[in-house]
Amino acid sequence: MGRWRWRSAGGTVVRVVVVWAVSTLTMLALAGLLPDFRLQSADGDSITRTAVTAAWGAGAFGLLGALVWPVVVRALLLVPALVLGLLVFFLNGSLLLLALWLIPDGRGVANPETAVVVAAVMSAVASATSTALAVRDDDAYRRRLSRLADRRRRGVRELAGGGDAPGTVFVQLDGVGHAVLLRAAESGVMPTVASWLGATHRLTPWRTDWSSQTGASQLGILHGSNHDVPAFRWYEKDTRQIVVSNRPASAAELQRRAVERTADGGLLTVDGASRGNLFSGGADQLALVLSVAARRGRANRSRAGYFAYFSDPANAVRTAVSFVAEVCREIGQSVRARVRRDEPRVGRGGLYPFIRAFATVVERDVVVAAVIGDMLAGRTAVYADLVAYDEVAHHSGPHSRDAQDVLERLDRSIALLAKAAEHAPRPYRIVLLSDHGQSPGSTFEGAYGLTLRDLVRAGCGLPVSRRAVRTRSGAEARDAARDAVRTALHRGPAAGGEEDVPATGPDPIVLASGNLALVSFPDVPHRMSREEIDRRHPALLSTLADHPGVGFLLVRSEEHGSLVLGGDGAAQPVAALKDGDGGPLEVFGPGAADAVRRTDSFPHVADIMVNSMFDPRTGVVHAFEEQIGSHGGLGGEQSLPFLLSPLELSPPVAPGETLAGAEQVHRVLRRWLREGQGPQIPLEPAHARPAGGRPRRWRPARPQGTGAGGALGHRTGGVEE
Repeated sequence: MGRWRWRSAGGTVVRVVVVWAVSTLTMLALAGLLPDFRLQSADGDSITRTAVTAAWGAGAFGLLGALVWPVVVRALLLVPALVLGLLVFFLNGSLLLLALWLIPDGRGVANPETAVVVAAVMSAVASATSTALAVRDDDAYRRRLSRLADRRRRGVRELAGGGDAPGTVFVQLDGVGHAVLLRAAESGVMPTVASWLGATHRLTPWRTDWSSQTGASQLGILHGSNHDVPAFRWYEKDTRQIVVSNRPASAAELQRRAVERTADGGLLTVDGASRGNLFSGGADQLALVLSVAARRGRANRSRAGYFAYFSDPANAVRTAVSFVAEVCREIGQSVRARVRRDEPRVGRGGLYPFIRAFATVVERDVVVAAVIGDMLAGRTAVYADLVAYDEVAHHSGPHSRDAQDVLERLDRSIALLAKAAEHAPRPYRIVLLSDHGQSPGSTFEGAYGLTLRDLVRAGCGLPVSRRAVRTRSGAEARDAARDAVRTALHRGPAAGGEEDVPATGPDPIVLASGNLALVSFPDVPHRMSREEIDRRHPALLSTLADHPGVGFLLVRSEEHGSLVLGGDGAAQPVAALKDGDGGPLEVFGPGAADAVRRTDSFPHVADIMVNSMFDPRTGVVHAFEEQIGSHGGLGGEQSLPFLLSPLELSPPVAPGETLAGAEQVHRVLRRWLREGQGPQIPLEPAHARPAGGRPRRWRPARPQGTGAGGALGHRTGGVEE
């Protein structure tokens, strides 16, 4: 053991000396190439003296990077992520100026702009050299990767077991549908995934709920319940609040409700880590988790996950360079799309290039690094979300070349995780999955010249934007509203001029979630019935149901119960809906009836639920938002995500059965975790935890035969202590 320690220490010293020497040569080369950077006195120095100066500067810069940089990054955790990424160059350049100032006799001089360039180059060269030296040294490679994530160990790890028991890493490829993954693997876009298919992993499609979006799907997957999540955003009449899934306060509330409903902390309560997700899943180790972003305290801040990554200046520089390159790539792709006059197309200006770069570079790098650190630390369960594809597909289209480029880079990230797993202290099973797919199509406004909000207001007889009035759809909607109002008032066609309409009260709230929209009347405290809506706005329901861009509506009837409405007066009771019985839902395929019926039972379902049209021949839907790749409702590839699981795990469902709904996916993932760890016993009963408190802990139970204590239930196979 002593000899091994001396050999390891000697190897470390050698690597430090080599990196220092390479950094010194790099600094000398840059001093010769850049006119505003010098390492000599005004009178000139000998080659030896200049080399010593460069060695001083390189050593000081490396030491400052190791000691000062982590402190600076931790102090900047309050800075927004996008700003932090842009500050990387400035901070690194400042450290170089400080290092030059520390050189004796003031021989190191550079202007600020040149210092930024020199610092970036030296960090990149030092990082590359250090990595190259560690390639043949597994211990060094593991140590380097381990620095990328927080390695604090909790007492629960000992309870969770270890040794040869496998850990599980769930990697969510946000927005990647089953069909998209298959095409990417078959075409060579994702070679790593292609090598897994059929050889080491099985591919299983699954069907989302009506609300096919990350908020509903991930809440169900991580916490076992997405009850009362009708869309990505919705209006709650009892609280008079608009809930938006990707707002920290809303995410925290949705997580609280799910934990309260299930009386369970979540999928990751046993030694788990949650990375880049909307919800924590009950994990202790968190990075970029939205539901805890609003909490006070450094340990609970979602930005705390940045520290482990950006504390390494080489990582910071590499990610910052990639960030700038991605901004330039998006601008170039957007310009080419406009020049080619690609259709459909949406605006991609403003802050979008920076938002895309954050999703495809910063978020990806930080999350992947955190997952690698989790594996090297031997954590039991990790769930990570990579959002890059989803963000690009919204604006470029799910089948675009831009989106394929992102899939290629995601495949490389998956390969990196698989490589890191080889150096982990325990075996790992890597499961890939998605939360939904995306369906292509022009926006509702692009196809018909008016927004859904304008259509709703026209159906209510309210003023609409001038642009909407000038369109054919807007004029038709306005005329239909007038005729319906006259009919309701027993009046004939007007000779001319505007007719009086009934008082409408407060304006309706129209909220879009992809190709699903929710219409609520805030002045009515309960869910309005079809009859109430018809009395107040006689033309509204027919205006919406008969529009070619609308697939169907869901409303409640006092006489017939909840109804699905389609064009030409079609109406079907929700209670009697069945797949294959015709009607407005027929085109949306298997599972649509069950999905609509389940959402209809939610307390916060809107007064009117609107799903866009769907063309089964082309797969096209029309988003009610500015998206040419969308998800959120029923129709096409958005409703069919995937689950790619190792063959050593039990099949997700029996042959011939369909995996339907995020809550069922949660149960499958629970089962897989139990297969690796055995039955779990809660350390703290739910009733002992105060409302809003920390999720319940679990520990593995020893097998106890087939009795009650050893059976595998929905959540546990043991008893509460």
